[in-house]
Amino acid sequence: MHSVDQAIARLLATVQPIADVEQLGIDQCCGAVLAKRLVSGVNVPPADNSAMDGYALRHDSWHHADTPIPVSQRVPAGAVAEKLAPGTAARIFTGAEIPPDADTVVIQENCSEIDGSVLIKKMPEKGANIRPRAQDVAKGQVVLEAGRRLRPQETGLLASLGMATVPACRRLRVAVLSNGSELVEPGEPVAGGQIYNSNRYLLNALLRGWGFEVMDLGIVRDDPAEIQQLLGETAGKADVIVSSGGVSVGEEDHIRNVVAGLGALELWKVSIKPGKPFAFGHVCGTPFLGLPGNPASVLVTALIVARPYLWSLQGMSNTEVQPMQVRATFSRKAPSRTEYLRVRHSPKGLEIYPSQSSGILFSSVWGNGLAVQPEGHEIHKGDTIDFLPYALLL
Repeated sequence: MHSVDQAIARLLATVQPIADVEQLGIDQCCGAVLAKRLVSGVNVPPADNSAMDGYALRHDSWHHADTPIPVSQRVPAGAVAEKLAPGTAARIFTGAEIPPDADTVVIQENCSEIDGSVLIKKMPEKGANIRPRAQDVAKGQVVLEAGRRLRPQETGLLASLGMATVPACRRLRVAVLSNGSELVEPGEPVAGGQIYNSNRYLLNALLRGWGFEVMDLGIVRDDPAEIQQLLGETAGKADVIVSSGGVSVGEEDHIRNVVAGLGALELWKVSIKPGKPFAFGHVCGTPFLGLPGNPASVLVTALIVARPYLWSLQGMSNTEVQPMQVRATFSRKAPSRTEYLRVRHSPKGLEIYPSQSSGILFSSVWGNGLAVQPEGHEIHKGDTIDFLPYALLL
């Protein structure tokens, strides 16, 4: 049985990232992975500009608070300023370009304008309240490297550089299937022995949230022939296949054998709780991830094991998530497998959900992240332990 780190390393060693590149509009690129290094073609800001509303002048033109200085021009944002006449000041507004020959902006709260002149009650040091050209980004500067997942802040930065389109890796195409004869879709009547299919919607939402294109294959029953036909037809149409259920050791768990028959089962069982019966292989050359059937196991294995692999396939250069160090409010015996505990980070510290059963999905809604308890390590109340907020994983 592989440790969590060993399993992730095994998967990552097989990764062949998406090579296709598409041009996305700036308003469509958030969540995509950058395909090429981007270099700024402009300075931001393009010229020295005012950080405040006030008056721009030469610092050495002011001598005393009682001496009025003529106001020679008015410069709103978006206007082109004229060269500052000697001994004068310019009325200026936030974001407006500094007139040539001006070197200081006095905030309006320290000024009073009378009859076309301004009295400066308090002069700041030379250069005050001026944002210099290229203060944010310089022309020729590398702003983003390939492999970066674009967030709202990257999107805003690229827009500030005037980039209308962005070279992005084609979205990963993920086929999702739910295995189990007991599964019924929400909205349908439930007979004895049946349950609603939650994994389908959990995985679809998770994968779409990561920016992937989802091929929803729905439910496949516990029938080896039906499973084989569906997997065989899907291979080649998707970049990767993800299933839930059917990978354990029960008589009705057929996924592993079908995958092995259609290609290769390269990894089975991970020393993780919940989620031990995790499987990885290839179906007719297409990567396959087999997640367990219990919903909490699906969530944990998707976030911890599948996520770095899928993000790497998508072209991300860094898939590591740095855990926070937070004090535990509970004690727990040493486990035989690394456990990912559903917890809630509160002002008290990390609170644990009473039941850590792999079938309790509500625990993930009650909490806001996962606490990591390594194999063989006890947790004592007051210990500082690793905490992975869902916000870093989604």
